[in-house]
Amino acid sequence: MVSEGSKPRAVILVIEDEPLVRITAVTFIEDAGFAVIEAGDADEAIKLLESRNDIRLILTDIDMPQGSMNGLRLARAVRDRWPPIEIIIVSGHQIPAAADLPERSRFFPKPYDEAHMVQTMRDMLQAA
Repeated sequence: MVSEGSKPRAVILVIEDEPLVRITAVTFIEDAGFAVIEAGDADEAIKLLESRNDIRLILTDIDMPQGSMNGLRLARAVRDRWPPIEIIIVSGHQIPAAADLPERSRFFPKPYDEAHMVQTMRDMLQAA
C-alpha cells in the first residue's frame, strides 16, 4: 500500500529463461526499491504486458530458446506496442549492433554490474 505523499514504486518486468539468473536479477532490483514481476520467456512477458498497465521498464535477456521470440524481437515488439516502456537488453553470448536495438533501449553484456544497472534504470525512468 502506498502512503499519502509517497510515490508508487516503478514496476519492472524481468524476462530471463535461466531461473538462477532471474532470481538474482529480481533480488537486486527489489533491493534497489523497485517492484518486480518476472517471466521465463517472451510469450509469458507479452501476456503480462497485455494484462497490466503499470509496467514501466523491461529487462530482457536476448537468448531465450523457449517461446516464439528471442529478447531482441521482444524488445522491438514492446517498443512498437508499448512505446512508453523503457527497455534494457542483456546477453552473455552476443553483442547486438546499435542499429539492431530499439529506440531508447540500453544494452548490457553479462555479467553486468548491478549498481550500474540500477543507476541506468533510475536514469531511464526519471527521463521517461
